[in-house]
Amino acid sequence: MGKKNIYWKGFEELNKSSEIVEKLEQNEFVEKLPVGEGDQDGNPNRRDFLKYAGFSTAAAAIVGCEGPVIKSVPYVVQPEQIIPGIANYYATTIADGFDFSSILVKTREGRPIFIKGNKDANSMNCTNARINASVLSMYDIYRLQGPKVSGQNISWNDFNLSVKSELETLSAQNKKVVLLTQSFASPTTEKIITEFIKKYPNIQHVVYDSISHSSALDAFENSYGKRALADYDFSLSDTIISIDADFMSDWQGGNYSSGWSKNRVPNKENEYSMSYHLQFESNMTLTGANADNRVMAKPSELKYVLQSIYLDLTNQKYSGPALGPYLDRYVKLAVDSIKKSGNKAVVISGLDDVDSQEIVLMINEFIKSDAFDITSPRLIYKGSNSSLLNTIDELKSGKISGIITAGINPGYTLPNAEEFLELVSKLEFSLCFSMKEDETANSCKYLAATPHYLESWGDYEFKSGHYYLSQPTIKPLFDTNQFQDIILTLSGSNNSFYDEIKTNWRTNILKGKTWGKSLQDGFYYSYENNAPRRIKTTLNLDNLPIQNNDELDLILYTKIGLGDGQQSSNPWLQEFPDPITRVTWDNYLTVSYKDAERLGLKNYNVSNGALNGSYVNVSNDKNSIKVPVIIQPGQTPGTVGLALGYGKTQAMSEEMNVGVNAFKFYDDFKKIHKVNVSKVKGDHEFACIQLHNTMMGRDEIIKETTLEEFIQEDKSVWNPTVMVSKNHIETKVTSKEVDIWREFDRSTGHHFNLSIDLNKCNGCGACVIACHAENNVPVVGKEEVRKSRDMHWIRIDRYYSSQDTIQGDVEAKDSTRGFSEYKSTSSELEKASANPQVVFQPVSCMHCNHAPCETVCPVAATSHGRQGQNQMAYNRCVGTRYCANNCPYKVRRFNWFQYSQNDEFDYNMNNDLGRMAINPDVNVRSRGVMEKCTYCYQRISSARITAENEEREIKDGDFQVACQQSCPADAIKFGDINDPNSEVSKEKRRNRDYALLAHLGTAPRTTYLAKIRNQNPMLVSKSQNGSYQ
Repeated sequence: MGKKNIYWKGFEELNKSSEIVEKLEQNEFVEKLPVGEGDQDGNPNRRDFLKYAGFSTAAAAIVGCEGPVIKSVPYVVQPEQIIPGIANYYATTIADGFDFSSILVKTREGRPIFIKGNKDANSMNCTNARINASVLSMYDIYRLQGPKVSGQNISWNDFNLSVKSELETLSAQNKKVVLLTQSFASPTTEKIITEFIKKYPNIQHVVYDSISHSSALDAFENSYGKRALADYDFSLSDTIISIDADFMSDWQGGNYSSGWSKNRVPNKENEYSMSYHLQFESNMTLTGANADNRVMAKPSELKYVLQSIYLDLTNQKYSGPALGPYLDRYVKLAVDSIKKSGNKAVVISGLDDVDSQEIVLMINEFIKSDAFDITSPRLIYKGSNSSLLNTIDELKSGKISGIITAGINPGYTLPNAEEFLELVSKLEFSLCFSMKEDETANSCKYLAATPHYLESWGDYEFKSGHYYLSQPTIKPLFDTNQFQDIILTLSGSNNSFYDEIKTNWRTNILKGKTWGKSLQDGFYYSYENNAPRRIKTTLNLDNLPIQNNDELDLILYTKIGLGDGQQSSNPWLQEFPDPITRVTWDNYLTVSYKDAERLGLKNYNVSNGALNGSYVNVSNDKNSIKVPVIIQPGQTPGTVGLALGYGKTQAMSEEMNVGVNAFKFYDDFKKIHKVNVSKVKGDHEFACIQLHNTMMGRDEIIKETTLEEFIQEDKSVWNPTVMVSKNHIETKVTSKEVDIWREFDRSTGHHFNLSIDLNKCNGCGACVIACHAENNVPVVGKEEVRKSRDMHWIRIDRYYSSQDTIQGDVEAKDSTRGFSEYKSTSSELEKASANPQVVFQPVSCMHCNHAPCETVCPVAATSHGRQGQNQMAYNRCVGTRYCANNCPYKVRRFNWFQYSQNDEFDYNMNNDLGRMAINPDVNVRSRGVMEKCTYCYQRISSARITAENEEREIKDGDFQVACQQSCPADAIKFGDINDPNSEVSKEKRRNRDYALLAHLGTAPRTTYLAKIRNQNPMLVSKSQNGSYQ
């Protein structure tokens, strides 16, 4: 007889002694989902719900199967809360030690598949590329599936008994054990750790942030007596002076783009005003690229720029090193702008220096900045450089006998990681809480498998009085336990972490609001904070000379894609193009034009258009690494930049082992270091998706103007309607006289349009990852990207100016006369300026009313829908690629290979677990098929069906595309153009509205709002007589 197959319905059936399964088996008929008695507020018990909704993945529990299973496991009993085909959303929170946000998680049939910001929360409510991609990290096949001791699998009961025995022995002998954790920002976790240390008084808790914020924390603590970070609301600022603070990326936890964008759109409602943003920095950052004025300066100069601003504001004399006329000019500009704006100004800094951070706090207090918030400061980081350095010294001296790590990977992020791992391996006791067998985990005796945050309970206080809750959105895929639950067990408590959170909130946090309501919302706010009193009134202003020598300043930074590297095995993030360099799958040394020429470095294109670059050796007294070079416009001469977060090797596939580990240079947890750079043999192959750096003066791509011109001149001056020639007579491109297309009545039914405000868009790329998650966009790998075969449905083009400004490029092009002069000027305009203006433009399918792709498809695979979408019928497409050739926007993507279930492309779609992130509403395309943006057609259909079921008309806002939902700056509006009150209709009526490449007559339905720059620091305001000055 053949082997008998055993089929099971849910994870509870694997538990032979399960009361739930026993009860269900005794019932002849299926009953409603039994979810217990509920909690004290009468709310259903979510833990019981997750037990009975026994959904997970077959791949996650392959031990219970006898063959490969791809489909999801059915429910034990169909729960009322989940209807097949209908999405459910759960409010939860991410706080992984680097990213912090209140979010909403979309689940389908129990699977989390999409993340968006929780806009009902008052703060920390935006997502970025990493947060959007974190849903895929939960389905990582390299996750730990259970606890281990000395590399061997073990039950949790035996694990806990063994760990407890060793801890009690060490405690009895009074041998020191260090609990090294991330910043949890969790009031209940802090309480649990406190009780744990009472149980084992030989344990010392040390907080370690992989990217140090110790200088800013020390400054705030010195000034106000509390370890926290000042918060800022840029929507309340007319003037923003930023000194090396990349606040649109990861500076102090991020979540600042939303406030910045609110004050960047001049219109009638705000009397045509917009904020002025001045950025001093060394690396070209995302924030610097969006500034009205960007000033290049070396790190050693930036400190004195800040001191000079402070002393000028307080009418004191600056006696530090001379800054030179270039910096002096912009220091005066900063001071004048601050004085003009008064309390509507704000100064921020990312300088890795306690004295500088104290100056920033003092300046904002002095000007009484409205944007400056110390009443409710950020509590997301708590790490201390001095404590961590002392711990490492004690490890070296043998004073520490045991270590427990949680939420961190010091075996990768410490500059002396190899030495640290060797010391840990020799300790009497070592316990690592981790989701993976990473570098640190492999050196520890005990390895506790922890769940992903989407499988976990948690509570957080991101800002004083701003509390957030985290709840599981799926039953844990593996045999994992949270750090807090294990600590409670080791402390002798019978409570779970969930019980502790609930008790703590009811006792100490909630005041009049029920637990169930807080859990549903995902947050609770208490506004009883008092502003802290200043305890330090003096500042340290040193006058050390600025050193100039042959060494370069190495500036370590984090990319908006990979951050600190904890998601470096996420293929969406590896293939995510860097907003500035447009490079994927790599980190690299950014070098200025001047230094590249001096060192003989180059970037060049090979025959297939791909980008190559020189290698250099970067070294100091302790380390040396070989790294490729990107020659970066805007890089300050004398400085080089290198991104952290790359170069990991453990618990990831070979394809993910890319880049170099820059943490080796992170000595003393400072981001600035002196290094020597020398060229070495060999050239590196980059995967760069944009090889043209400038627009060469083509103002039909991105239209922009100054704030002054926008206010004083008619639209015809700065945003004229495009003219084309008919019978040698200039005619408006919108005129029917030049329209060769047959018109259709588009005034009835829905007609969808999308508008992108270039004044709000900062190029962060959150929309790119959101599109991947929503539309099952495949990852193709570095080699395919090099061949321009990337599959991104939306790209964000980045353009540099060749002259000092973008408008200068237009003027240079327009002023040329004759072919030879035009040829010479065009060649010059191809090269970016040493300190260029930068502009970003998201580009996806334009869904043209006059779509040139539709007319050339021989099999009618692409056609125009009644609601205006340019639609694809994948089963008709035969892959001629005529449509891609005819598309002037180059937004169509061809499936050169089968990217799913193909060992040649070993990414998330090539394993059962990774495929659980697939959106079931969107089909996975096959080889030989063309694909592109669909305006998230599945969401439009869902909104229409929902409205029909509820017997109501569709409202504006029911239609929301993925890129729109993910945009932290609210730059994208989507909706029905036939609804005059819709947001997109209002955007289309603005005088800044224009179409990309309008002269082609394609009539795109995705349009843009022209870019406006406020380069005049004296904000334009309306006078009493109604004119503008």
